[in-house]
Amino acid sequence: MNAASSFALLANATSLPWADVPEWPVADFVRATAAELDRGGRLCAWFGVPEGDATRLVAVVAFDTDNTLAVGRSAPATSSYPSLTVTHPQAHLFEREVWEQHGLTPKGHPWLKPVRSSAGTAPAMGEFFRVDGREVHEVAVGPVHAGIIEPGHFRFQCAGEEVLHLEIALGYQHRGVEAALAGGPHRATMSQMETVSGDTTIAHATAYAMALEALAGTEAPLRAQWLRAVALELERLANHVGDLGALANDVAFLPTASACGKIRGDFLNLTALLCGNRFGRGLVRPGGCRFDLDPERSAQLLARLQTALTDSEQAATWLFDAASVRARFENTGTVTPQQAAALGLVGPAARSCGLVRDVRYDHPAGWYRFAQAPLAVWPDGDVYARTRVRWLEIQRSGKFLLEQLAAAPEGEIRDATLAQPAPDTIAVALTEGWRGEVCHVGLTDGAGCFRRYKITDPSFHNWVGLALALRNQAISDFPICNKSFNLSYCGFDL
Repeated sequence: MNAASSFALLANATSLPWADVPEWPVADFVRATAAELDRGGRLCAWFGVPEGDATRLVAVVAFDTDNTLAVGRSAPATSSYPSLTVTHPQAHLFEREVWEQHGLTPKGHPWLKPVRSSAGTAPAMGEFFRVDGREVHEVAVGPVHAGIIEPGHFRFQCAGEEVLHLEIALGYQHRGVEAALAGGPHRATMSQMETVSGDTTIAHATAYAMALEALAGTEAPLRAQWLRAVALELERLANHVGDLGALANDVAFLPTASACGKIRGDFLNLTALLCGNRFGRGLVRPGGCRFDLDPERSAQLLARLQTALTDSEQAATWLFDAASVRARFENTGTVTPQQAAALGLVGPAARSCGLVRDVRYDHPAGWYRFAQAPLAVWPDGDVYARTRVRWLEIQRSGKFLLEQLAAAPEGEIRDATLAQPAPDTIAVALTEGWRGEVCHVGLTDGAGCFRRYKITDPSFHNWVGLALALRNQAISDFPICNKSFNLSYCGFDL
């Protein structure tokens, strides 16, 4: 497959000179990207790189079955290009974002409007899609919510209780993270990476560290790679257990809801035992890790982990044995495998539709080259499937951690001699966060500083999956559909 690729090929967490990335006139570049996707590729990132008054487009395409990534770029463009979304819907948000940020118009895009409510001189969000009919009514939720979650607007077009269409508008608290990274790395860069999406601290910090290490032509010591994998799986456990409890709560099944709230805290406390912070801040750094596990704390972590996993099994048993829970979860919010593939869904949202898609398996880097947790896949694509995949991943991540803590590698945890990033070089780093694929792309200038740094959180791929899951559902099913995806507002809004 890759022998026919016209893009430059590289492995996860590696780099290549910017001059080696193939370039086409913008219309030809769109056709070349479409050809890569037609050959079985998947769009990881699509973004603009300013160049004077013009903008280059860059595409990163993943060939999961071949464990390779492909990178291509366009010549500088100033006005428009033929939309990739027309033939490949997974590009639709990427093209809207490029239009918003750089003014390049994707001609033929079916629903061209900004991704964010306000981003500098970007146009306003525009009109919402409307369904006509005497019996059709709108239900608007947000952007201000009755709680502490970030703002997001959900516009339902309904016929009675049935949702005909849901449009989701985010971007109400745009932080400008990517723009702030230009010219870096800065003193604040690591903190910004750890808070791209706070519940995904380890995944984003690890992707950034691997990207910087690739730009420097090195990698972290094996002991540090092991520590990162341990922390990443603890992050997965905490969030998946929390989601089981939240889903139970949304259908008023209080035994599991109550238990999982406590168990989630137990897993977070294990991360704090590792590095002093429940979300893992301060642990991962380019070149390695800042904290190690001594034998005493390792034994303590192992014992507490076994207890938390046992408690998780009891809470999950209550949940899945309850007929009332299954009745609410099964055949609710279904996304088909074909829809998931067309939209480019990632993580549990994709695997619950039967797609075998996991960075740890498809593009292993760091410690995952030596040890992996088995994939968790479920075919049905409904709320039950998304819940079941989470439970399978809890079990498999738990087993992975028990094995790793019993046989830890020795050695240093940090390379103190990490070189400066190479000039005029591009690096791509993927990690499998608990929501799915985290993609970081770093491009340096002639001085080795960030010319462009692009972050794609899994939520950027998956929000449209939630909108599709609500088609032909009762509007009262929105809470459990929403929680079964549990996507990030802030990770989307960079």
